[in-house]
Amino acid sequence: MLVDAVTGFLGGRDTVVDMTLGAGGHAEALLQHGVRQVIGVDRDPEALSIAAERLASFGDRLRFVRSTFAEVDLEGPVDGVLYDLGVSSMQLDRPERGFGYRQDGPLDMRMGGEGPSAADLVNELDEEDLANLIFEFGGEHRSRRIARAIVRARERSPIETTDALARVVAGALGRRPGGPHPARRTFQALRIAVNRELEELAASLPQAVELLAPGGRVVVLAYHSLEDRIVKRLFLEDERLLRLTKKPVMPGEAEIAANPRARSAKLRAAERVEVAA
Repeated sequence: MLVDAVTGFLGGRDTVVDMTLGAGGHAEALLQHGVRQVIGVDRDPEALSIAAERLASFGDRLRFVRSTFAEVDLEGPVDGVLYDLGVSSMQLDRPERGFGYRQDGPLDMRMGGEGPSAADLVNELDEEDLANLIFEFGGEHRSRRIARAIVRARERSPIETTDALARVVAGALGRRPGGPHPARRTFQALRIAVNRELEELAASLPQAVELLAPGGRVVVLAYHSLEDRIVKRLFLEDERLLRLTKKPVMPGEAEIAANPRARSAKLRAAERVEVAA
């Protein structure tokens, strides 16, 4: 189980920053495995509220900070930093947040409620920029066909709900019985763009390394090849880091069966070391 890998790398430490607190699952596991204090960071006020209720029994061993992880203002040194990237099950399963295509809701996707929504991008970007976004962040090779269909559809009426967008994409690509939903990659691309996820990660990781005490560890769970590439590059190039995972830790078949969303997860870990002057 990936949570076992997380607690294996970070358990028993003094202070760990959970940069993507979510509903508090990893924070709970770390506190149960001997971490003295967890600082939980999340941009989503709803997530912070849910985690606070779930983890109330740990009292002052948990501190909450509302912020994006690129803008969080923390003082080091700390003994560990954890990132669990992407969208949480809590967000995907709430149709009013607009992250998923399985239930209808407003086409929003904003984790913190600020800035342009997914509907803004879908209805305002020109066809070429929309196609490039879907290709780059979603890995969707038929992005031009999708962008063309979106532009045609929005000329008739704005695309304002998740169901409306999913139907446009499915109409453009067709749907194979038993296969993944054809809108999966488009929704992923929009979510990454709306929340500036790659920019956030690229800005935050060097700051996390700076926070670490010697011997402190950074652990990252990535679910997208572009995220994993950013992590892998930093772990290879930053001379302050010793890689603890030469290859990423992947979920086993039993974990994937229990949680299909873990299928694409890759865990990498590194430790801060002293660098000779």
